[in-house]
Amino acid sequence: MTTKTQEQQLGNVLEPQTETVIQIEGLRHQYGDRTALNGVSFSVKRAEIFGLLGPNGSGKTTMFRILSTLMLPGEGRATILGHDVASDPSGVRRQIGVVFQSRSIDVKLSAEENLIHVGHLYGITGAALKKRVAEMLARVSLTDRAKERAETFSGGMQRRLELAKGLLHCPQVLLLDEPTTGLDPGARRDLWQYLQVLRDQEGVSIIVTTHLMEEAEKCDRLAILSHGNLVGLGTPAQLKSEIGGDVILLDAQNPQQVAAAIQTRFGVEAAVLDDGRVRIEREAGHRFITDVVEAFPGEIDAVSVSKPTLEDVFIRRTGHRFWNEDAQGLERRAAGTTKKKH
Repeated sequence: MTTKTQEQQLGNVLEPQTETVIQIEGLRHQYGDRTALNGVSFSVKRAEIFGLLGPNGSGKTTMFRILSTLMLPGEGRATILGHDVASDPSGVRRQIGVVFQSRSIDVKLSAEENLIHVGHLYGITGAALKKRVAEMLARVSLTDRAKERAETFSGGMQRRLELAKGLLHCPQVLLLDEPTTGLDPGARRDLWQYLQVLRDQEGVSIIVTTHLMEEAEKCDRLAILSHGNLVGLGTPAQLKSEIGGDVILLDAQNPQQVAAAIQTRFGVEAAVLDDGRVRIEREAGHRFITDVVEAFPGEIDAVSVSKPTLEDVFIRRTGHRFWNEDAQGLERRAAGTTKKKH
């Protein structure tokens, strides 16, 4: 189980005066013999965009399904605004808005009709519902398309309607599963700007699952998952700061031999990645590569130097690259075949 001390070691130092909205404690879940979550613990503060970053099969979809009350955890506890997702799912649902990766709007209904239908599910009727629908359509810039069927909307407009559905009942917590899937760059930018408005102007706490590094960079804090384990926790800047200096990648004819020779000659740790490249962390990398190339004439085919990224954090914490896990769709298939307990 990841203890509070372990959380702090991973980079999560909570401010005592800041309200914790979501608390995850030792969450575990299995699909048969496969561990989807392995004692994961973290917390989310009010008015915070919190990212769950990981490749397919990392556990983020399972975490999302547990938080949205679609399934129960095998072990551990998760609470949202004091409501336990296992023992008080109705209380949780009143506090959260959920936007799934797959489409949930009815494209044969108009934007207005979609929201009215959701309002009825939450027990909102009459003038209060009419007012709220108008507010939400204005908020997501769909007022002029209110009477039009959703099937006529672009992907970005449909995603905004999904957001309006999730926010209709004024939740304090918004859960989004891979929210920019299928959106063009402009629609992605608009979505993130809107999430920042929700955070800054309305104090909404937002959890976003993503496998995209550039989106993870936009989050206030991140939990990085790999094979069900929490391998990183903190702000993007905090996580990247653990990488000393620059990241150097070498394409070598004999990578294992070159890596060993670099360690012996320069006293620098060099790792061979799954794709055969040699990876080095080094201050002033642009100067160091000159020494390396001169030391191994004819053995190095290509060199790149870059500042640390979140993928570098993932590599350091796990020992392998972000996309080398042979788990494409495995977690989603397993989650989709697991029935929710009652």
